[in-house]
Amino acid sequence: MNDLAFGHRRKADTLYHQLAEEMAQAIAAGLLKPGEKLPSVRKMSSQRQLSLSTVMEAYRELEDRGLIEARPQSGFYVRPAQAMQIPLLTQPPQTPSRVITQAEFWPYHVGGASARVDFSFAVLAPEHYPTQPLQRLLSQVSRHAPEILADYGRPQGDPELRRHIARRSLAWGGQFEADDVIITQGCLEALNLCLRAVTRPGDVVAIESPAYFGLLQILESFNLKALEIPTHPQTGISVEALELATRNGQVQACLLLPNFSNPIGCLMPDEAKRRLVELLDSRNIPLIEDDLYGEFFHHGERPRPAKAFDRTGNVMLCSSFTKTLAPGFRVGWVVAGRWQRELEKLKFINTFSTPAILQQTIARFLENGGYDHHLRKLRRAVCEQVEHGAAAVRRYFPANTRFTVPEGGFVLWIELPEGIDTLQLLQRCLQEGIAFSPGELFSPSRSYRNCLRICCVQTWTTRHEKAVQRIGELAAEMLLQAPVAGATAPAVIDPTPIK
Repeated sequence: MNDLAFGHRRKADTLYHQLAEEMAQAIAAGLLKPGEKLPSVRKMSSQRQLSLSTVMEAYRELEDRGLIEARPQSGFYVRPAQAMQIPLLTQPPQTPSRVITQAEFWPYHVGGASARVDFSFAVLAPEHYPTQPLQRLLSQVSRHAPEILADYGRPQGDPELRRHIARRSLAWGGQFEADDVIITQGCLEALNLCLRAVTRPGDVVAIESPAYFGLLQILESFNLKALEIPTHPQTGISVEALELATRNGQVQACLLLPNFSNPIGCLMPDEAKRRLVELLDSRNIPLIEDDLYGEFFHHGERPRPAKAFDRTGNVMLCSSFTKTLAPGFRVGWVVAGRWQRELEKLKFINTFSTPAILQQTIARFLENGGYDHHLRKLRRAVCEQVEHGAAAVRRYFPANTRFTVPEGGFVLWIELPEGIDTLQLLQRCLQEGIAFSPGELFSPSRSYRNCLRICCVQTWTTRHEKAVQRIGELAAEMLLQAPVAGATAPAVIDPTPIK
């Protein structure tokens, strides 16, 4: 048996409970592995200078808690690890929060950029994109129409690209035309324009919890308050909680990712999307929908965005080709519904237009019919990477870890046992060249301090496997070192191997 040091983690009423708690902590931290044999009752009694009955009671408590099992004529063993559970419905604060802390995390973005293994960056590796075909099309556009380099282009965007976007929406029930589409510089500009159209400084915007930190930064830049709504890691935002939160009229807009939300990876069922759209429409609250990850479904068919259930123009649908096709182009789009004219004016004021040469390059790629083939290949790769990442978390993270395996997208949301501060864990990992995103980055109320996000964006290698293993090991070390009231000096179990 390996060296094991158990600290007295809590003040207990009985010695057997204290011993059981210390051993439970060691199992949670991975120091006692599934299937490993425990010291016999007599040996543990001798090691700890406790009575045989005290040790036996401790083992029985661990057995009752499902942590160990007795095997006839053999002794006690750590039970095989059970499948990790998903996180529970989140319970954020019920009052709006000012978003004023995001700048504090900037050093961690910089640190992550220089890491050997960076799980914090939500952009797929270059090998996943059709860079050479795009390069050829870009050259063709500039050769056949060199004047495009001397033209700003139309503020609303290239007509052919807008036509392709409208046509592709028919697959999920889209009911808009090319003239309803405004091309933007990435999805973030689309979200910026929507918020500018429907809010004023000081307004309250309802968001998922946890929420993508880029959205929080936009809210902060506009001096908007965020109202975090409870969100389930599988089915998304609680429509019931949103209904309660919007009764008093303080919410001016709702900003959501119903399809594979970042960071939690949830997918709202169609019926929940329909109820969401009807609720917000009945209360005259615009829904700004970010569908950036809608094309990243792992199996089956593309999920419908909430916009598919919109009959009044109350949903403003935003998306982009940044994640799916060309991150460097930063070409996005928005269908703004009843705020169409307002957004056209705001686009004109904000950036006037999106580079025409990039728009026409994407339009030609879509015209040539290579986009769907590319997406199928991309989905297979992303699904495989997520499965590798999830398997590594199961293997190496402490017991009682919860995490989501999303049906789409490429992020894992991981909830570690209480007592682990993932910002401190990140600091330790950065010293070893490993980066991820700490949980409190995704909450204006600084919640989720024991959570983290891992992005599975690169082809999985042993380097990524070892990095996840190291994160798990450091988390286990922090779990053992976590301060608990009533702690005393550590006791040591005899390191002599069991025969």
